[in-house]
Amino acid sequence: MLSAQERAQITQVWDLIAGHEAQFGAELLLRLFTVYPSTKGYFPHLSACQDATQLLSHGQRMLAAVGAAVQHMDDLRAALSPLADLHALVLRVDPANFPLLIQCFQVVLASHLQDEFTVEMQAAWDKFLTGVAVVLTEKYR
Repeated sequence: MLSAQERAQITQVWDLIAGHEAQFGAELLLRLFTVYPSTKGYFPHLSACQDATQLLSHGQRMLAAVGAAVQHMDDLRAALSPLADLHALVLRVDPANFPLLIQCFQVVLASHLQDEFTVEMQAAWDKFLTGVAVVLTEKYR
């Protein structure tokens, strides 16, 4: 799936955001809710006022899952199986929302990392996150 160079680029970007997962995740959620308001319905525990503490907490959890995926690039299915079960069987998230999340995450990465987030890195992250989305949606079938 991923070349050695793409793996290195994904790891390099992850190393740049490590320690800032909550902030990046909260910004990702805010961007997702603003650009795609219909996605708010999947997060009823995040109040309408978008409490900063709740956003940071959920953002941290979301990016922790991305971090787990980065650490287990060779076996995404095993690493993400519990998360796939949760999204497909419990939360019943429409799979069409994953590309929206991917897009918003890449915008957050680009806005923070700027020149460090090269076109090649974006391509690698897009490929990687699409692979994550595929794994998360396999349980829907």
